[in-house]
Parts: sequence; structure tokens; C-alpha cells
Amino acid sequence: MKPGKVYLIGAGPGDPGLITVRGLELLRQAEVVVYDRLVHPQLVREAPEAALRVYVGKESGLHCLPQTEINRLLISQARRGRQVVRLKGGDPFVFGRGGEEAEALAATNLPFEIVPGISSAVAVPAYAGIPLTHRQLASSFAVISGHEEGRRDSASADWRGLATAVDTLVVLMGVKGLARTVSHLLAHGRSPDTPVALIRWGTTADQRTITGKLANIIPTAAAAGLEPPVVTVIGEVVKLRKNLQWFAESIITHETVKEMRIRAESTHSVVRSASPAAHPYSRAGRTREDSQEVSRASAFGSQESGHPAE
Repeated sequence: MKPGKVYLIGAGPGDPGLITVRGLELLRQAEVVVYDRLVHPQLVREAPEAALRVYVGKESGLHCLPQTEINRLLISQARRGRQVVRLKGGDPFVFGRGGEEAEALAATNLPFEIVPGISSAVAVPAYAGIPLTHRQLASSFAVISGHEEGRRDSASADWRGLATAVDTLVVLMGVKGLARTVSHLLAHGRSPDTPVALIRWGTTADQRTITGKLANIIPTAAAAGLEPPVVTVIGEVVKLRKNLQWFAESIITHETVKEMRIRAESTHSVVRSASPAAHPYSRAGRTREDSQEVSRASAFGSQESGHPAE
């Protein structure tokens, strides 16, 4: 049997209209779609009706399938001669484990193609009215992961360099480690007055932005009940948001959070940011069919690889 092919496709930052033309073309021809938590449901529906859809989303501390099992799943389906789309939020090679999956495919001599996507690292700040570079404010930026999971000490972030040598910092998946990030930056010389923006569900109708400074962003985020997914932007360019904001959303600042807290205490209520009970991107929004397809696809990988499902 002639092997199929695996396409590692970036689905973009959230808005389904931001997927590339090439990515959408391949998605509409897919026989198998293996997709992540932050892929918009509308994109999943673009696959042919007969296509097998497999949800393998990851949340902090909770993985639907281990990465090794996802690799086996892609290999198994391609060996069956199928056209497999691995649909990832953002860009597959920017903190998307696309490199690991490509390595697994290359090791088995299976054909694959990388279809880049628009990374949330640049798109989400843009939707919040924050350019990462500006001739008067920033000539450099760095993108780092807020997760320490699975990272060797030698690969840990160079906080001294990030604090003093980079104008704009973008932290992905970092809201739970916000206190650690702020602590590292302050300890290595970043000014406590440095502007910060936290952007939740960027490029979607649920986008919310919180702004503050390194000195006060931790209590501000806590008071607003901010939860993932969040893109953090740190640097003077955040100030430009005041004039460049173009996308309609709720705006939360350090000052408005204090007002919210006062009102909450007076009415004995708890203030939290808007968060639907079953957001389509969340684990709560998964259907029973999603779980069944994961089991079926995992079984395929187990049968062919000789390894039990983890």
C-alpha cells in the first residue's frame, strides 16, 4: 500500500478566517483531522463529512493523549494510505510540538509537509492594538514559553538577557507562571514601571485585555480572574494600545479592577472575567464523539505499533 501523507498545518491564532489559503485547501481534502484545543470548531467542520476527526487537545496538567501517542497516531494513519491533517493552533513550529512530530515522521520515512500558520505571538498583540516593534520604542522582540514543563535546565530562558537586552517580550502560555516571569524580570533589572498587557482569547469574540505594569500586574490579573489561554506582552509598545486599539473588546486596567473589587465587596459578589461554561475551545465543549474518535484512533496506533495505549 502506498503511504499517505501528513500535513502539519497552522490553524492561526483563533479567528478561523486567519488560516492560510493552503491550509484551508488541504483541510478540505483531509481523510483524517487530528486537532488541538485552540483550533476553532468552524475549521474542524471544514473537513469532509466522512473524515475521521480526532481531538488531542492539551491543557495545563491535562493531556488528552500523550505526545508519543499522538506521534504514533499520525504514523499509523499515514501508513494506512490516508491524507492526514495535523491541525494546530497558531504556527506548528512555534511552541506547537510540530518539530517533534516532524521528527517522528521523518524517522519512519513517511512524507510530510509543513504549512505555516499565523502565530498568536504576533497576531494577538496586533488585535489588541500593540505592535511588537516601533521605530521610537522597540527594535527587538523575543517570544518565550511560559511553561517550564519538559524543559532542560540548559534550555531555560536567559532572564538576564531578556530583562535588559530585548525591548518587547511576548510570553505564550504564561498566565499561570506570571508571578515567576515578573519576579525574574525585576530581579534582573527590568523596571517595575514597564507596561504589561495580558490578552485572553485573542482574535476571537471573547477577546479581553488587561493592562498594567510589572509592579501591579499580578494582583490585577488575579482580581480579574484571568485564566488561559493568554498572551502576555511586556514592553513600552503596550502604551501604543491607547491610540491603536481597533478590535472591539472589553478593556480591563489596574484602575478598573480596583473599582470592580470595591463594588464586589460592597455587594458580597465575586468578580471574574467573562468565561462561558462550555466555550467551544475548552475541554468542557468537547462532544462524546470527540472522545470516541480519540479511543478509536488511539487503538489504531496501538494495534500497528505494538505498544499499548498510554
